[in-house]
Amino acid sequence: MSAIPSGAIDCDVHPAVPGTQALLPYLDEYWTDTVTMILRGIAQLELNSYPPNAPLSARPDWRPKQGRAGSTVEMLAREALDPFGLGYAICNPLFGAQVLFNADLAAALCRAVNQWTAREWLDQDARLRASIVVSTVNPELAAEEIERVAGDRRFVQVLLLVGGEMPLGRRFNWPIYQAAERHGLPVGVHAGSMYRHPPTQSGYPSFLVEDYILQSQVFASQLASLVAEGVFVKFPALKVVLIESGVTWLPSFVWRFSKDWHGVRTEVPWVKRSPAEIVREHVRLTIQPFDGPSEPGGLERLIDHFDSDELFLFSTDYPHWHFDGVDALPDGLPASLTRKILVDNPLATYPRLKENLQ
Repeated sequence: MSAIPSGAIDCDVHPAVPGTQALLPYLDEYWTDTVTMILRGIAQLELNSYPPNAPLSARPDWRPKQGRAGSTVEMLAREALDPFGLGYAICNPLFGAQVLFNADLAAALCRAVNQWTAREWLDQDARLRASIVVSTVNPELAAEEIERVAGDRRFVQVLLLVGGEMPLGRRFNWPIYQAAERHGLPVGVHAGSMYRHPPTQSGYPSFLVEDYILQSQVFASQLASLVAEGVFVKFPALKVVLIESGVTWLPSFVWRFSKDWHGVRTEVPWVKRSPAEIVREHVRLTIQPFDGPSEPGGLERLIDHFDSDELFLFSTDYPHWHFDGVDALPDGLPASLTRKILVDNPLATYPRLKENLQ
């Protein structure tokens, strides 16, 4: 494993909401009553993307005897911030607020999650930054939440789930990108689903392992949508970070996309550049989980296929179990790229991280 330089930037950690009850202090009276009533019928408003007891959901040494992994700042500092010598870590809370059909309830809970994150996490450790959690059910409400939170410079990104009701590039979603670009915020697209559609065109799979490996297909479809619908033409300063997408699917996808675009590009006249060029300029990927080759030289060949050393961003995906010990970096990473992936690329992607470094 390559050595991790001090001051590395972890672009994906997951503070766990200990329970929906923890959000009640951040809701107004009406929504407190509403959520309390809902909780009489169900225990929590949790996502099923990472079942709490599944091995994938937390490394054994990161599982507390009681409660959820990654549910306190002290856990995060002891198990990730300090061992990896992190300068910053970007908190991406995964919670059921993003999947609700009720747009007003979804917006209220997203607002509560963001307030909870600021108070319970960002206020407690100066190394922490966070994403603004929003729901795509109503993009206007999502844009309002971005405008509300963006004044807090510790929020450095907008967080969406990759599986939703419609392709992310559709103009319906553009208010989100407009608000994000206005405030210099990348849009993070994280593995996970609103459970409106299956991850395959043949229906829902039977097992978690199927859903897990099929997420790369969902990322590919969303990336195609963002490029073809002209999101990066309309919002030329916008960057999109694909979080927990894996990486090996991208070169062949971009190659085919660019090849076919030459034949049918009259349908999308606003896409005036090759999709490969657009992806290299606007898209970044976190490196956990990393599905690249392990043989000597394999990783360097993979990076050559991308034709860019600016696409990868360091992440541990704490507390999920994608590596052992402190081996968060893939084997075979060229020394010349270590600092770029751990420090330089994140700083270039998230402008707000630079502000305290001036």
